[in-house]
Amino acid sequence: MAKIIIAGYLSLQNAVQAVDNGADGYVIKPLDLGQPTGTVREQLKKREARRYSEEKVKEFIETRAREKEPHFLNACDAGSIK
Repeated sequence: MAKIIIAGYLSLQNAVQAVDNGADGYVIKPLDLGQPTGTVREQLKKREARRYSEEKVKEFIETRAREKEPHFLNACDAGSIK
């Protein structure tokens, strides 16, 4: 879940602390209603990109495992690997 902090004033210390505590976004008051919406949209895009990357890595690993599996099984049958 993305965490977006809405602060009353800009402070570098508060922004750094928010990020250190796991915040994904930082919005300053007074709010332009488009700003939080844009920040949420940006976080959703980042989440989707991470999910896509994780799926691609998983797919790659599964493919490589299937490619290596016959070699591994043959080595086990030949007694090379116990």
